[in-house]
Amino acid sequence: MSNKPFYYGGQAVIEGVMIRGRKGLALAVRGPDGQIKTLVQPLPSLYTGPLREVPLGRGVIVLVETLALGVRALMDSANLALGEEKEEISPVALWGMLALAMVLGVVFFFLGPLFLMSWLGIPIPWVSNVLEGLLRLALFLLYLGAISFLPEVKRLFAYHGAEHKVINAYEAGVPLEVERIASFSTAHVRCGTAFLLVVLVLALVAFALVGKPAFWLQVLSRIALLPVLAAVGYEILRLSAAHGHRVWVRALLVPSLALQSLTTREPDQGQIEVALAALNAALRADGVLAEEVVQEEGESSSPVGS
Repeated sequence: MSNKPFYYGGQAVIEGVMIRGRKGLALAVRGPDGQIKTLVQPLPSLYTGPLREVPLGRGVIVLVETLALGVRALMDSANLALGEEKEEISPVALWGMLALAMVLGVVFFFLGPLFLMSWLGIPIPWVSNVLEGLLRLALFLLYLGAISFLPEVKRLFAYHGAEHKVINAYEAGVPLEVERIASFSTAHVRCGTAFLLVVLVLALVAFALVGKPAFWLQVLSRIALLPVLAAVGYEILRLSAAHGHRVWVRALLVPSLALQSLTTREPDQGQIEVALAALNAALRADGVLAEEVVQEEGESSSPVGS
C-alpha cells in the first residue's frame, strides 16, 4: 500500500452514500426492508494508476472519474433502494439522463449568460465578461436554493451531510461511532459544491481575460476551457485541503463552506449509519480495517425510522 496520504470522499446517492477508496468503490444503501446493503466494486486502473498523480492532468481524470463512478453509484443505489420487486433502472437510460443534464447545464450556466450579455450589447468587454460571470454565479446559487425545497432532494442532501460527517470524524481520528460522528460538521473542504464554486470563480477570471473575439469564439471558449478550469480548480482544492490549518486558507474557504449549507442537511441517526457502513466497506477493501473490526451492524443494521 502507498505511504502517501489518501483522502477518502464520496457522494450521496439514492437512500445511501458512496465512498471512493484507494482500491474500490464502496456503496451503502438502506433498502425497502430497512436493512443496510453494501456493495464494493474494484476501481479501473485509469483511476488508480500513475496518471492520477500528474498535476493538472489528474484534475481532468478526476472529473471523468466523478461522472463515471457517480453514474454507476446512482444506478446501483437506485436498484438497491427500489428492491427486487421493482424493475431495475437501465444503464442506458441513466447515462442518457446524465448526458442530457450535462448539456442543459452547459447551456444554462455557461452559454445562457453569454448570450444574454451579447444581447444587452455592453460595449466594454471586461465589464460584460465580469457581469456574465456574476450572473453565472447567481444562477448557480438560485438553482441550488430552488432544488433544496424538493422533498427528495432534501433527503439526498441529508445523506450528503452524513457523508461529510463520517469523513470529518475519520480524518479527526475519533472512534467511528454514530454518537461521536453526529457531533461533526456537515461541511467539508473537499466537497464537490466547493469545487463547483472554485470553477465558477475561475471561469469569471478566465473569460474576462478572453475579451470579446468573434462571438463563435466566445461560445467555443466557454466549452473548450471547461476541462482546463476543472483541472486548475482541482489543484486549488487539493492545496486548500492540505493547508487548511493556515488562517488565511481558512478565510478563503469561508464562502465554499457557507455554500454547503444549501447542499447538505443535518442527517438522522439512520443516515449516519448508512454513511458509516460505506466508509467501513471502503476501509476494509483497502486493508485499513480488518474484517473482524468492522461492526456487523454496518453491513446489515436493524431498520431505523426516518
